[in-house]
Amino acid sequence: MLPITAYADRYSVAPGETIAFKVSSAAAEDYEARLVRVISGDPNPAGPGMREQPVDAAFAGRYPSRVQPIHSGSYVRVAGAAPMDALRSFTVSAVIWPTLPALARRQGLVSRIDAATGAGFTLEIDEEGSVAATLSDGTATHGASVGKELRARAWYRVFVSFDADKGEVAVGQKPLAPAMMVDDSGVVTTVAAFAGSCAGSGDLLFAARAGSTPCDHYNGKLEAPKVLAEALGPDTAFRAAGEASGSGEGVGPDDASGLGEEVVGAWDFSREMSSARIIDAGPHAMHGETVNLPTRAMKGSRWTGEEMCWRHAPEHYGAIHFHDDDLYDCGWETDFTFEVPEDFKSGVYAVRLRAGGDEDMVPFFVRAAPGRPQSSACVLIPIFTYIVYANSVRDRANDAYREHVARWGARPWTPDEHPEYGISTYNYHPDGSGVSYSSRLRPILNQRSGYLSYADPKAGSGLRHFPADTHLLAWLEALGHDFDVITDEDLDADGVDAIAPYKVVMTTTHPEYQTPRSLDALTGYTEQGGRLMYLGGNGFYWRVAVSPEFPGAVEIRRGETGIRAWAAEPGEYYNAFDGCYGGLWRSSGRAPQRLAGVGFISQGDFRGTCYRRLPASNDPRAAWILEGIDDEVLGDFGLSGGGAAGFELDRLDTNLGSPPHALVLARSAEPDDSFTLVPEEIVALYRRRPHLVRDLLRAEIVFFETPNGGAVFSVGSITFCGSLPHNDFDNNISRMIDNVLRRFRGE
Repeated sequence: MLPITAYADRYSVAPGETIAFKVSSAAAEDYEARLVRVISGDPNPAGPGMREQPVDAAFAGRYPSRVQPIHSGSYVRVAGAAPMDALRSFTVSAVIWPTLPALARRQGLVSRIDAATGAGFTLEIDEEGSVAATLSDGTATHGASVGKELRARAWYRVFVSFDADKGEVAVGQKPLAPAMMVDDSGVVTTVAAFAGSCAGSGDLLFAARAGSTPCDHYNGKLEAPKVLAEALGPDTAFRAAGEASGSGEGVGPDDASGLGEEVVGAWDFSREMSSARIIDAGPHAMHGETVNLPTRAMKGSRWTGEEMCWRHAPEHYGAIHFHDDDLYDCGWETDFTFEVPEDFKSGVYAVRLRAGGDEDMVPFFVRAAPGRPQSSACVLIPIFTYIVYANSVRDRANDAYREHVARWGARPWTPDEHPEYGISTYNYHPDGSGVSYSSRLRPILNQRSGYLSYADPKAGSGLRHFPADTHLLAWLEALGHDFDVITDEDLDADGVDAIAPYKVVMTTTHPEYQTPRSLDALTGYTEQGGRLMYLGGNGFYWRVAVSPEFPGAVEIRRGETGIRAWAAEPGEYYNAFDGCYGGLWRSSGRAPQRLAGVGFISQGDFRGTCYRRLPASNDPRAAWILEGIDDEVLGDFGLSGGGAAGFELDRLDTNLGSPPHALVLARSAEPDDSFTLVPEEIVALYRRRPHLVRDLLRAEIVFFETPNGGAVFSVGSITFCGSLPHNDFDNNISRMIDNVLRRFRGE
């Protein structure tokens, strides 16, 4: 773990509200905490530098160091499970789809163990990848294994039974779809005499081994675990497992009397899939809850491919996919809080932490009190995008990277070297499945001032997301523009009312991920007369979901097209949080062009080129935008890739919703050969005529009016804001944005 790090319980806070900070410090001495206003987070000596302004705060001071642990791995907890206390003989069954069966460690499937005595049982996958079980009465322990390796990504019925009268333990596994020439089905029966009960006590866990701290987490899908108050023979136990899985055999978990066994618990994961609740359909209603956000609304053993939406056939989606690296909330204790004073200035702030020679910072955003804006302009902070990219592992932390970081005094810690804080939705779980959830309730290493995404001289400062967005903050500060900040979390919560008081809303470099409510708010704002300045690229591209049940978390299902870090499995394109179809907003009929006039068209290396003015820049409707600028070439400089038009590019397309009256004021020069067309644009025509593809690879600066006196100005490039600080903020990109901001504000 890092020597010192922290996170806050929220990103956005208003005057009168309180934000809590949770710190883990391994130092022998106390650590120091103080408050700063963030002006620039670029460590590049050729740029504005790392600039912060100290701010008085009541919490400032020294605090005792302590290490706060991280407990990764998702599972289900059934608290107490008291009806199991009196069990002597029992059968436990489930249906599983293991993804890493031969993991060289044990993986708990169903487990209940007395933390004090060790008495209890675990149905598990053993080190060799076979279904096994371990039972103990607290004095003696007995284990049994089928001894046949499970196939990865295949469905199995599994069970363990214990007959207290005969002293027999039986363990079995049986594939739902046997594979030719593969022997992976079997039952083993052994003798185990116990003086006391091995039903355990306390919580019942699914997908982990119970104990003082859950451990031995399972990787794979699990559905419909079941506990019966008698020892069943193998045929009946397999049938019970099939019945509990909803496989069509028997009567299902709602009425498990068909086999005559005494049902203690029968859990149905196809119910309340948008929540953390796990429903027990048995007689004792031993309901449970998920921990660490395993992926719900996943295909189960009954899925046939006839229905793609879990809302329409929930019985086909009765499985949960668990991973041993899932992490939702670190659950750390609070070290100190900050109640924002009523007269506090809206802006970007951070808590600075220091212990010995080690430092960390935790950024947060103070918005104006609702209905009381402090400025006519606000900067929209893309929190959803920050969370989606949180702790993105990019495999760039090599010796050259570390040398570059040391030379600039940049942030030394990366997610590449510290995956224990949870990874991003741009990464894969150890079993090869894509990460669907991300959360801000943990330290986020790459959303800090001074963090370098790239250490390539051609990349300039090599910044993305939060530190790159401070180029805009530094520009506003340098030119004397007052501004408020607001986040897209606020838009999701409050809708268009959150930004209605402002004459102009500015985005930062990369507002890629939006919820329906945040996108509705921005659309409503422009339709009601608001002025939008889209100062980035690849914006409004992916649809994400949030849930009040999981504050701080974001869900993404990477659907059937788009530039994707991974692809969701067929049938798993619908979000669990809101039940809506995931993927590109374009696939839901809301292409970015409808809001911003431009939309994502091309991606390449982190390098930029320039724009060239077009005749429309002289149109009387828009001539004021380039007033005082005689240059034909715009932005052939910058701290991000060396040019204003780079990395990810957006262009106008009336077929996708760009307004027909939109003016294209400037167009980027042709990018280098690393740039490619986005997959959703690739059709057979372009494959046959590659020159047409090259013609599409461009960023465009677009202006158009909207109803009620509103307007939209878009630049269509992620690297654009990196050009603002060039030449001490005196350049043609800076002048252009100054012209637009002043006009949009009515100055």
